[in-house]
Amino acid sequence: MHSSANMRGAVFMCLAMAGFTCNDALVKSVTGEMNVGQIMFVRGFLTSVLVLALAWSFGAMRSFRLLTTPAVALRVVAEVGASITYINALGQIPLANASAILQALPLAVTLGAALFLSEPVGWRRWLAILTGFLGVLIILRPGPEGFTIAALNVVASVFCAAIRDLCTRRIDPKVPSLFISVITAVAITLTGAVMILPMGGWQPMSLVSFGHLAGASLLLLVGYQCIVLAMRNGEIAIIAPFRYTSLIWSIGIGMLFFAEKPDIWMITGILVIVGSGLYTFARENKRRVAAVAQQSIPESPK
Repeated sequence: MHSSANMRGAVFMCLAMAGFTCNDALVKSVTGEMNVGQIMFVRGFLTSVLVLALAWSFGAMRSFRLLTTPAVALRVVAEVGASITYINALGQIPLANASAILQALPLAVTLGAALFLSEPVGWRRWLAILTGFLGVLIILRPGPEGFTIAALNVVASVFCAAIRDLCTRRIDPKVPSLFISVITAVAITLTGAVMILPMGGWQPMSLVSFGHLAGASLLLLVGYQCIVLAMRNGEIAIIAPFRYTSLIWSIGIGMLFFAEKPDIWMITGILVIVGSGLYTFARENKRRVAAVAQQSIPESPK
């Protein structure tokens, strides 16, 4: 895959992380007023309306029988699982902590890409990503009090999101990204509706809370589209480290709106994570330049 495609994938990944993190902040702001099912339903319904309108306008609608395709079906199930576990965690732990745990996702995705998609991953990139995981551990400072149910929910969300991303690469490129977003949004909406009653029933919403979920739905749509475009444009092992940009957003938003103050451990961990991601990208560029130079050398006559 050309470096320009990887660059496009990296840009889309950064945009996706900005959209998802701002969406997370808006969702977190309403977790004290309503349960996970209601949040998923309201946000999902609004997102479904937006994405259906876009898909219809651009002629991206296809038959819902595509859900019988294993890659599409598994992707939808994984996305629903990621939403349930992550929203549940957001109401219990700081936004920055949840985002930090999510940084284990590149490691999980890279492992899956190497095992199931046969993408080449050199030992230096493995070492860089493992170093990034060490940065996550520095932020969390794991101990008996660190492994809460909320933290485990984020870990579960990581595995669900990794499955989602790997399945995206297996979906026929002819299937419009917008239609993938339609299927995902509708599935999350329906799942949320089913969960409302078991989780305590419908709670009245203030206009402000509804506005937050409306904004979250728009940002979620941006995230959906950008993540699909990212996974379709670049190699997973190359673009995955750019998920680390979500840390910048989560730390900033946490400080400004949730009175979360990062300490020296948090800052150190972020530097390790971002540094490892940048090194991975630089190392891949160097490897590709060397490969192109080698191919340009004419063969000696025999």
